[in-house]
Amino acid sequence: MILLLLQTLIFNSSLMSLQVKKKLNSLCSIATSTASQAFQQCSIQPKQPPWPLLHAEIKEVISVFRSKSLELHTTRSWDFLGLTMDSTTAATPLQLSYGDDVVVGIFDTGIWPESDSFKEEPHLRPIPPTWKGQCVEGEGFEPRKACNRKLIGARYYLKGFEQQFGPLNTRGGNSEYRSARDFLGHGTHIASTAVGSTIRNASFFGFGKGNARGGAPRARLAVYKICWSKNFDGKCAESDILAAFDDALRDGVNIISASFGAPPPLAPFFASSSDIGAFHAMQFGVNVVFSAGNDGPNPSLVGNVSPWSICVAASTTDRTFPAQIVLDSNLSIMGESFITREIKGKLANAVMYFTNGICMMENWTKRLATGKVILCFSNIGPVPLSGIAQVAVKTANGSGLIFVEPPTNQIADIDIIPTVRVDISQGTQILNYLAQLPKLSVVRILPSRTVIGKSPAPVVAPFSSRGPSSISPDFLKPDLTAPGINILAAWPPKTPPTLLPSDDRFVEWNFQSGTSMSSPHVSGVAALIKSAHPHWSPAAIRSALMTTATTKDTALDSILVGGSMEVSDPFDMGSGHINPLKAMDPGLVYDMKTRDYIVFLCNIGYTQEQIKMMILPSPGTDSISCSNIPKTNMNLNYPSITVSDLQSSTTIKRTVRNVGSKKNAIYFVRVAKPNGVEVVIWPRVLIFSCFKEEVSYYVTLKPLKKSQGRYDFGEIVWSDGLHDVRSPLVVLVNNCGGDDFAFVSNI
Repeated sequence: MILLLLQTLIFNSSLMSLQVKKKLNSLCSIATSTASQAFQQCSIQPKQPPWPLLHAEIKEVISVFRSKSLELHTTRSWDFLGLTMDSTTAATPLQLSYGDDVVVGIFDTGIWPESDSFKEEPHLRPIPPTWKGQCVEGEGFEPRKACNRKLIGARYYLKGFEQQFGPLNTRGGNSEYRSARDFLGHGTHIASTAVGSTIRNASFFGFGKGNARGGAPRARLAVYKICWSKNFDGKCAESDILAAFDDALRDGVNIISASFGAPPPLAPFFASSSDIGAFHAMQFGVNVVFSAGNDGPNPSLVGNVSPWSICVAASTTDRTFPAQIVLDSNLSIMGESFITREIKGKLANAVMYFTNGICMMENWTKRLATGKVILCFSNIGPVPLSGIAQVAVKTANGSGLIFVEPPTNQIADIDIIPTVRVDISQGTQILNYLAQLPKLSVVRILPSRTVIGKSPAPVVAPFSSRGPSSISPDFLKPDLTAPGINILAAWPPKTPPTLLPSDDRFVEWNFQSGTSMSSPHVSGVAALIKSAHPHWSPAAIRSALMTTATTKDTALDSILVGGSMEVSDPFDMGSGHINPLKAMDPGLVYDMKTRDYIVFLCNIGYTQEQIKMMILPSPGTDSISCSNIPKTNMNLNYPSITVSDLQSSTTIKRTVRNVGSKKNAIYFVRVAKPNGVEVVIWPRVLIFSCFKEEVSYYVTLKPLKKSQGRYDFGEIVWSDGLHDVRSPLVVLVNNCGGDDFAFVSNI
C-alpha cells in the first residue's frame, strides 16, 4: 500500500505512518478560548508522562501541555453510497439540493485552488452572512484569484511546525509553499472528496473515469493548513492544530474534517490538541470528523477516540482494477493493478536476484534483473509492504513485479514500477509452474481495466485501525466505516502521484487509500445533514450517521473484514457502513450535551481541574463537580451500547427523540443477543406524539456464562416500519476472577 523509498516514507495520502515519531522539543501548546495568543513563549519542562498536569495562571488559558507532532492519516464512491447524479429523473439529486449554507473546514496540508474541483457550482448563492473567515495571502497564493464563492477561506499555521522541526524547506524542485497552497496533495484530495464540485470525465490515466464530486458539492470550503512536508512526510504540530481550531470556530465553520492523528499510546484527552479542539467545536455545535488511523488489523490501535467526535474506519467500494497475467499462453491469472500498457518479459523467481528470495534492498545480490518480471512473496522475509519490494526490484533494474500477499489484501495502488498483486494461492500456482520449466517463462501483463459491481462490497480495509479504544473502552470506536480504498479525487498537478522525486508523472486526479480518505466521505454527508437539519446538535448528526449504517454488503451478506476472511464486528466497522440516504431521515436520534461529556470525563478519573483544562466557559459548565454524578458511563446517551466489564445483571438507560416527519409514531424493538448474555428491553414499544417527542427505554444485561477477556456482539433495533434505528451491543462478560481458574505450577 505505501510506496517506500529508502529515504522517503509517504504519509497517510496512501496510509498513515505506522509509528508517530517521538522526537519532541521544548515547544508547548497553550489552549486558549480565543485565538492561540501565547504558545510561542512557553518553556515548560516535560515530566513523565510527557504531558504535565498543569493549570496555567494566564488569562483565558485553559491548559498547558507539551506540543507533539501528529501525522496524516470520487468517481465511484458516492454512486456506491446511493448518492447518484441520475439525469434521467426530474428530481434534483440530494447532493445538489443541500449544502449551500454549510461551511466545511478541512484541517490538512492546504489546497490547490486552481483545481476544477474547487470552482463554483452553477447558481451557487452568495457566501453565508454568518461567515467571518478570510483567505490569507502567502507564497503562490493570491486570495483575489484563489478564492471564490466555493473556496471561501484559507489560512496556514507554521510557527509550531518550525519550532518543532526547524525552518520550512523552501529550496529545490520539491519545496513547500509558505502559504495555504498544497504541496503534498493530501489536503487537496481530502477537500475534493468532502465538498468538491461536480466535474465530468475525471480519471487517473483513464482508470475510474466518470463524474467526480464531493459528498456535498454545493457546500462551502474553508482550508486550514496545519500539516507540512518534512522529507515528503506530512507532519502536524499540535500547537498549530489548536490555533486552527480557534480560528475555524471563530470563522463560523459548521463541519470540521481532520485526517490525522497518532497511534497508541494515546495522550489523555486534556493533553491532546485534537481532543480539546474537538470538545470546543462540540460546544459551538460543530461536528468534528476524524480518521481512525491505519494501524490495523491488530485490535485496540484505533486513534481519535473522543466520544464528542466522529471516528471513521475505511472500507472498499465495488470497483476493482483487474490486470491479467499470461504465462507462455498456457496459464492465465487475474491480479489487481493500475497498469496502463502491456508489460512483457521473462518471469523470474526472487531467489535469482535476492538472498533467500527476500525482496528487500539489503538482500539484493547486485545481479541486474534487466527485462525480468520478479515474483516476490510478502511472507518471505517478511516484506510487509509492496513498496519495499518495488524499490528493491526497481534498483535491480527489473521491468515489473508480481507481489504475492494473503487473500483480501490485493488492492491496486499507485506504483513506481508496474506491479500486480495476487493472493497466496495464485502466487503458489505461478511458482509451481515456473519450477516445472527448464528455462524462464515469458510473461505478459495486460493493461488493467475498471470493473464495477463484480465483487461484494464493502469490505473493511486490512489497514483500518480497530477498536476497542485503549483509553475509553466504554464507548465504541470507530463509530462507522466509509469508502477509503482507491478514492479518486483532485491532486496538485505539480506534485507527482507517488510523492517520490523519481516519479516524473503529473496528474490532476489521483487515487489514494487510507482512513484519511474515508473520513471526508462522512464529513460530506454530515454537511448534507446539517444543511437539511440546521438545528441538530453534533450528537444528533452523529446518531443519524451511526444508527442508519448498514452491516450488509452488496450481496446482502455480512460485511467481511480484510486481512482475515472473517465476518467483521463492531471493533472493525463501528455501527456499520455509512448510508447517506437513510441518515438524512433517521427516525430517532440519541442526543448528548456538554454536561454528558463532563460526566464521562469524571467517570474515567479526571479531576475537576483537568476537566476545566478542556472546556470553554459557558452556561452550565462554570461549576464543575464530579462528586454528585453517577459513577458509570454506561448510561451516557451514546448511539451504541458498550459494556466492557459485565460481572452481574446490569441495567442501562437510553433516551431517543423522534425527528421523523410523523409526530405520532410507534416503534417496536427486536434484539440480537450477544452470545452468553440475556438481554431484556423495557418497554418493548416506544410511543411518540406531538406532546411526547422523547422516550427512554432500559436494557438489562445478565451474563449466562463464565467468561473473561472476550467480547460478544449483538444489536438493538427500533422500527416503525419505515425507519430501522440500530444500535450495536458490545459486551465483555468478566466473571471468571478469583479461584475459578486458579492453578499452581510445580515446574
